[in-house]
Amino acid sequence: MHRSAPRLTRILACAAVPVMLVVAGCSSDSGDKKEADSSASATPDATKSEPAVEAAKFAELPDPCSSVEAKTVRSLVPSAKSKNGTRSKSSDASARGGCSWNGLADKGVKGSQYRWLDVGFTRFASDQTLGSGAARAGDEFDKQVKKSQAADGAKNIATGPVSGIGDQATKIAYDQSKTDEDFRFATIVARTGNVVVVVNYNGAGYAGSKTPDAETILKGATMAAKDAVAAVADANAKTDPSPKATGKATDKASDDSSKKPSKKPSKKPSSSAKAKS
Repeated sequence: MHRSAPRLTRILACAAVPVMLVVAGCSSDSGDKKEADSSASATPDATKSEPAVEAAKFAELPDPCSSVEAKTVRSLVPSAKSKNGTRSKSSDASARGGCSWNGLADKGVKGSQYRWLDVGFTRFASDQTLGSGAARAGDEFDKQVKKSQAADGAKNIATGPVSGIGDQATKIAYDQSKTDEDFRFATIVARTGNVVVVVNYNGAGYAGSKTPDAETILKGATMAAKDAVAAVADANAKTDPSPKATGKATDKASDDSSKKPSKKPSKKPSSSAKAKS
């Protein structure tokens, strides 16, 4: 009996070891799970989307050769070779287009007057990566102003803002000598929404005729620029002729019903009256 007691003690001690290991294992798993949950909650939400860019204002460009009113063309280029203008080539007419007019008015012994007018359009779409159409057009506006100011051989350059043409507009006026004649140039760069409009107008006197004054050329460029900017809005004007939009069809129907006399139901003789007759 005395020999069996230590043996029993050893058996009970060994039996307790697996229990302790199990408890330790459960405790370790619980800690790992909490740590994983903590790290997961600390991770930022990678699926959060960026704010959408502003939608482009204009989806279409006008016909460039119809963008300047006919009376404006007649006034600025009275002896145009083609009154309908010469269309510039474009692989995408909805994004880029242009048209030009030029002519020489021969005044005999008094000399001749040459005039050139051209208009160009560039439209920018809104893009999540590149930015809004208006912002992209603003960058193009700045580029076109700098380009006009850096014209080869330009002299007496004058630049300034112009009001009343689109969202923003700048004038660039300068003199230039070519073909042994003195030319006067005026460029109007304008932005309306997501579209950039560039108008160039220049003139010269030949065979002793005087060079047109700077004010006349600048006034002509301004007239054409106003026409071109207005044409962009007209090309994108949406009309809805449905009765819901106008209300005319509905009103007409109600008016007609009120004017027409109502039809009274005819009184048919009853069966008893027929029997009496």
